[in-house]
Amino acid sequence: MSRFIESIKVEDQRIFLAELHQKRMNETFFHFGKECKIDIQSLFLNLEHDEDGLYKFRIEYDLQNDFKTQIIPYAISEHDDFELVIDNEIDYIFKSADRTQFQKLKNDSGSDEIIIIKENQITDTSYSNLLFLKDKTWFTPKSYLLNGVMRQSLLASKKIKETEITIDNIKAFSHFQLINALNDFDEMFIYPIEKIINLPKEESDWEF
Repeated sequence: MSRFIESIKVEDQRIFLAELHQKRMNETFFHFGKECKIDIQSLFLNLEHDEDGLYKFRIEYDLQNDFKTQIIPYAISEHDDFELVIDNEIDYIFKSADRTQFQKLKNDSGSDEIIIIKENQITDTSYSNLLFLKDKTWFTPKSYLLNGVMRQSLLASKKIKETEITIDNIKAFSHFQLINALNDFDEMFIYPIEKIINLPKEESDWEF
């Protein structure tokens, strides 16, 4: 039976982007011809969470509206290096609890974190969307695997723009950062493009 997850930011007893998380959950049910009866705001209020600090509010659910919740302290990860990895078959349109393919790609990599290439397009890391900096403007790849809630929010507020980013033009960007529901846009927390250990020297370095 398919299971799905929502990982939601809670900071200083406030829940963030709940409407976008609820929308994604509703759309997941709708796609499979089901009706979502899980209300994120109600679940959060019922937790009676009264701790300050940064937390992950995790909801794991199935299409029968069975669910379990967890709220745990969260710390933003910092990575030493990144590797471009190719997977032309990967599919993660829905936020599935099954992350087997991501784990396999990470296990096969020699780096701290991976950046997944699908059909020559830059997509996501194993757990986040990406932003790339060029001439003081931040861009996100059109070719995401999962249209994350933070990505949607930043595009709607016009803090970032969407563009095609491929293995052929990635070196035109100077820096990048990782974003997801718990990792907000932060110009102080970025990586130089050289943190990617296998950037192509020439187009011929990559074969698809």
